[in-house]
Amino acid sequence: MRVLLCGLGDIARKAYLPVLASTPGLEVRLATRDPATLASLGTMYRISGLHSSLDEALATTGFDAAFVHSATAAHPAMVETLLRRSIPVFVDKPLADSWEEAERLVDLAVMEGCLLRVGFNRRYAPGYVALRDTARSFVLMEKHRYAQPDTPRRVVFDDFIHVVDTLRFLAPVPTPRVTIETIVRDRRLHGVTMTLAGDGFHAVGTMQRDSGLDEERLTVIGDNRTVSVANMSDSIECDGVERHRRRGDWTPVARQRGFEAMCADFLDAVRTGLATDAADIVETHRLCEAIVRHADGDRRPLRT
Repeated sequence: MRVLLCGLGDIARKAYLPVLASTPGLEVRLATRDPATLASLGTMYRISGLHSSLDEALATTGFDAAFVHSATAAHPAMVETLLRRSIPVFVDKPLADSWEEAERLVDLAVMEGCLLRVGFNRRYAPGYVALRDTARSFVLMEKHRYAQPDTPRRVVFDDFIHVVDTLRFLAPVPTPRVTIETIVRDRRLHGVTMTLAGDGFHAVGTMQRDSGLDEERLTVIGDNRTVSVANMSDSIECDGVERHRRRGDWTPVARQRGFEAMCADFLDAVRTGLATDAADIVETHRLCEAIVRHADGDRRPLRT
């Protein structure tokens, strides 16, 4: 399978390239406008297919799939180009930094009959996946940042989107009731809390951008049992007795944080011809848009 990796920024170098370069049966090619990065990573991973742009790569050869890890603003144009060539696309979150643009791209993928996936790695992190087998009437997810208030759209679509999507992933029932609270000072988002509620279940996600530490914690409560996972690795289980469990010392970070399983799942979907899960992708981006509008003072409900 010939795979193109577009954009070689931090997340591509840390998470995706090490996984894809070591996956049997893949011919990986790289595309970036940075010639020094292109040459360096080509040498490091012994990759000879190097391209200075997406257009150059597409003009040179055909691809069975593509991974897009460019800056968020570049996602729509690159994803659209690939979909119109019927190349299955995996794009790092978010698909776009607006709900309307994300919906347009999903509609295009469906129209073209081409697979489109968005990189929500927490759906594949072993510590989080295991919680799907746990009784849960309440979920709390905290994802905080040290001294990083920023514009609402950037905070929500580039970071809090993980919280939104993880709460949806862990919800055992539909959650039609949504409550949003935001803290905005000088047009910068300092804090956000979202509650999702359904029949016998509710979930709270929160992020404070002026926290004392970068940290993430997920807690699930139900059936007289509590499980908390810190930073996608160490966990505490309580059912009258408290037990601590930490990840193995030799467990690769890419496996612990779900990147290995996520890439494998996308490539399997390409091989088997799975369709785009349009409603799932759009709903996560729709909720993010609702949060941004709340932070901007727009309380009008979004269509569903």
